[in-house]
Amino acid sequence: MLRSATPLRGMTDRTLAWLFIGPTILLLLAFNLFPLIWTIILSFTNYRANRPSAAISGVGFDNYSRLMNDEAVWGYLQSTAHFVVGSIVLQVALGFALALLIDKKFRGHSFWTTAILMPIMLSPAVVGTFWTYFFQPQYGIFNYIIIFFSGVENFTMLGNVNLAPWAIILVDTWMWTPYVMLLLLAGLRSIPPYIYEAAEIDRASGFRLFFRITLPMVMPFLVLAVLFRLIENFKMFDLVNQLTNGGPGSATELASINLKRQAFEMWRTGYSSAFAMLLFVSIYGLSNIVVRYLEKVKQR
Repeated sequence: MLRSATPLRGMTDRTLAWLFIGPTILLLLAFNLFPLIWTIILSFTNYRANRPSAAISGVGFDNYSRLMNDEAVWGYLQSTAHFVVGSIVLQVALGFALALLIDKKFRGHSFWTTAILMPIMLSPAVVGTFWTYFFQPQYGIFNYIIIFFSGVENFTMLGNVNLAPWAIILVDTWMWTPYVMLLLLAGLRSIPPYIYEAAEIDRASGFRLFFRITLPMVMPFLVLAVLFRLIENFKMFDLVNQLTNGGPGSATELASINLKRQAFEMWRTGYSSAFAMLLFVSIYGLSNIVVRYLEKVKQR
């Protein structure tokens, strides 16, 4: 009776592990692979989601050809690239500075660490709504700040073609700099203290300590932070959609915003599927470059 009641006793640890995690892996593959495969199939058709009963016909690579020859698409990708580069540079610089500051265990550093992390506890929709009111030209706090320092009234940042892209970079930096700080703080805390002690015995200056010890040893965490923010910012949608919805004009029309328009406003499902695959390949290629660099950094 005991043997029949314990059929798992003769299995190896590896078999037991696969038995428990196998269903979960199959479920995750189903939810990830099926949409990807279905999107690839639709990208070669003229399918429109608002006409589900219409006949679907294959168009070959026509959707991809139209994408590659559309100057507007390249403009959206350029706007996305500006947003990604600008936000990542600011987030890494400010995140590193905050991590260095918090790493010095001053009085109340736990409180300030928690306070700095508050923006990433909010949803992007809430952050977008908050900053939209903050930038309002009539009653926004930002407008009062501009009036106080420059005397310019009814100043609008979200309505200015040149300043609106910087507005979304500013908001994204405010929200996600604490996340970068947290990663880099983990890197700083992983450096053994005896390394600094040995360097101080050799009378190394603070400049040399930073560039010879701190920066090289934190570099894997820094590259990891860049990788995470690169992936997230390249497909940024909700925050920008709430703040500007791509305006004014198309100044903040990121690729993800235009993809939404193509898919759910113009109902060009086949074309938007090809656009989604173009973004997927772009993100995958850039991420692969960063991952390879991360592997080289780890081997040093």
